[in-house]
Amino acid sequence: MPCSRGTYTGPATWGEGMAVGQDEFRRDGVLQRYLVGIARCVRFYSRIPVPALPFETDPYAAPDFSRTGGAVPLAALIIAAGPATLLAFSMTLGLGPWLSAALAVATLTLATGAFHEDGLADTADGFGGGTTPERRLTIMRDSLIGSFGGAALVLAFALRIGAVATLCERLPPSAVAILVTATAALSRTAGLVPLVLLPPARADGASSSVGRPTRDTLWAAGAWTIVIVATGAILAGIDPLGMILMVLSVAAVSWMMTRLSDRLIGGQTGDVAGATQQLSEIAAYIGLLLTIEP
Repeated sequence: MPCSRGTYTGPATWGEGMAVGQDEFRRDGVLQRYLVGIARCVRFYSRIPVPALPFETDPYAAPDFSRTGGAVPLAALIIAAGPATLLAFSMTLGLGPWLSAALAVATLTLATGAFHEDGLADTADGFGGGTTPERRLTIMRDSLIGSFGGAALVLAFALRIGAVATLCERLPPSAVAILVTATAALSRTAGLVPLVLLPPARADGASSSVGRPTRDTLWAAGAWTIVIVATGAILAGIDPLGMILMVLSVAAVSWMMTRLSDRLIGGQTGDVAGATQQLSEIAAYIGLLLTIEP
């Protein structure tokens, strides 16, 4: 979550009132809460138009990550569904693994508005080009992309496309599509880790304005993610070891990014969360591929 989509002046509310004909849903009920959280996370993480829910009081509000972190993996499934479907369709049409993978990654990037990619580039420039925490934060806020950021973007796209293409060579198109959506959920949950474990590095940053996720919200997101990844592994017919390596690889990357961010800038920013998502996605694919024979 490298940047905010709009002006945000306070924590989001869960919404109030009841949907017409849905008397069983109490005000601020659990289901209502998750639906609003998912809708706001989809809007925040992507350019996908999501209509206002009947019980949503402010559809333009950013999600309050101090309360809605558990909705992140479910929103990720929605965001990745289109690109994953395009991937399977492209393979079915005979476009080949590499072109199909490139189309899927390009579509996902368009769907998110290069949201996480922007965070990766800014973090690479800041961490690589700054010599003090203050200078690194200044570089990360600069809208221009430097050599570190450009190199990080090229390498990240190459690794993501290469990993998905290799999966297409080893698994049926439907199985790859399922794993792409599961990886989207896993990597976006990983992006919450530095936000939970570290304080904001700047008081006026995007990560401060949307609320710092609590450990409870991270556990909730993690629980949903494990269910999603396990279900995906079963449906795709992969070895359980593949799922385990995916999770362990992502856990290692998110932990290392948290430690690095703490050392270099004394906290976290939305750019760091975006960079963690990108690196976690790559790590998840590599961990999975280690268990799938050519």
